[in-house]
Amino acid sequence: MNENIIIINCGSQFTQLIARRLREMKIHSVILNWDASCETVASYAPKGIIISGGPKGVNDPDAIMIDKKIFELGCPVLGICYGMQLITKIFGGAVNSGTDSEYGVTLIKKSPGKNSSLLTKKIPEQFHALMSHGDNVQKLPEGFEITSTSDGGVIASIENRARKIFGLQFHPEVANTEKGDEILKSFAFEICSCSGDWDMTNWVENSIAEIKKQVGDKKVVCGLSGGVDSSVSATLVHKAIGENLQCVFVNHGLMRLNEPEEVMKQYKEIGLNVIYVDASEKFLGELAGVTDPEQKRKIIGRLFIEVFEAEAKKIQGAEFLLQGTIYPDVIESGMKGKNGAALIKSHHNVGGLPEKMNLKLLEPLRDLFKDEVRVLGKIIGMPEEIISRQPFPGPGLAVRCLGEITKQRLDVLREADFIFREELKSAGLYKNIWQAFCVLLPVKSVGVMGDSRTYNEAVVLRAIHSQDAMTAEWSRIDFDVLDKISKRICNEVKGINRVVLDVTSKPPATIEWE
Repeated sequence: MNENIIIINCGSQFTQLIARRLREMKIHSVILNWDASCETVASYAPKGIIISGGPKGVNDPDAIMIDKKIFELGCPVLGICYGMQLITKIFGGAVNSGTDSEYGVTLIKKSPGKNSSLLTKKIPEQFHALMSHGDNVQKLPEGFEITSTSDGGVIASIENRARKIFGLQFHPEVANTEKGDEILKSFAFEICSCSGDWDMTNWVENSIAEIKKQVGDKKVVCGLSGGVDSSVSATLVHKAIGENLQCVFVNHGLMRLNEPEEVMKQYKEIGLNVIYVDASEKFLGELAGVTDPEQKRKIIGRLFIEVFEAEAKKIQGAEFLLQGTIYPDVIESGMKGKNGAALIKSHHNVGGLPEKMNLKLLEPLRDLFKDEVRVLGKIIGMPEEIISRQPFPGPGLAVRCLGEITKQRLDVLREADFIFREELKSAGLYKNIWQAFCVLLPVKSVGVMGDSRTYNEAVVLRAIHSQDAMTAEWSRIDFDVLDKISKRICNEVKGINRVVLDVTSKPPATIEWE
């Protein structure tokens, strides 16, 4: 049986990052909703428990409350942000709301004489960490002590060593926190005594077994997009059920230049059964005049399901729809139920489904990050050209063509995007960038070409570095390369007279513009 650390999800946007950090340490983790009973938690025989952050305040009328009996299981508990405040309230301390808020990277100072703290003893006396809270601990519960404070005097960490209960006001799971991994390692290995013997190979074996059990001898229809997620999903399920998987590739008219032909060739080489459907006119027809990004995503999601169901009716015994949903999609679309994280944007995989769908949903990757999906692809023997492909949104160029979507504007965007990626490849930069693409803006500006005045649209260059799509930094591309890209786009793409560069990280921005 795997060693488990249970993560109790109170709705934080970063919950899955905690699981990701533990996986990097080869520790198996299970995420349970905040309302999981003590009996459910105990059934996993946890080595430790982590309570996540969340969007609510512990003093709110509808504040999330976990089963207090969890603290009687005897295993170590770590509360992060809301989790620390919840621990404080449960054990009789006090939390103030709306005072001393802190958002962003903050200097943390260890309390004098607290170098022996089991959680922070291996990190420097001062370090920077990401704070993201509106409430803060004002009075400690009995038996707890302060082990660090922020530069603004806010309690940053607490512990009750006797009961092995710890709290952090900051987020150790994010890349912005210095030595955050060291803190989590101290909790997992020194406090919880984990051995770190879990790997993705175990996940693959368990997943294939679960797919076989869930699907049985029924057939599955898969909507392939050409991206890494759907391709890995299809290959994984194909290993589980073989010819009972029937794939459908829908050309929605929103793909990049020459992409439909390229992906069909790749799928043929993999050996997947793929039906090609050209639904571009249907998609573009229903998107005509639509400018709201959420409405675009809902329309595309609905049409995907309609097309899949139409094809599924032709396949005798098809009962499941396979999708390449991964965890960042789930998080940004908002978790269901009272524990819901705030909606950032809907993803077509999780936000565009009709209330009544004739196919059951199969999402084997919904608990994985993009880099884990790539690792999975290598384990199951997929070609490198598919595994290393840059992420591409399910709604395609619809979320990169801001404003009204027309074939003419999409063609302009395709040409500019092709030039951008081609020049990055020529400069040897493309493989080292997580994602690079163009965004077409519905904004016109005056320009001059030759001796004539132009009044054309602008295109944005967006290139970012990331590990998991939850956070991202904009890529510093050499100015000479940018200059060449800009000149080529303006000279070769009719309808563009201005090229701008997006230098915004995530957060505060998302990777895609819509």
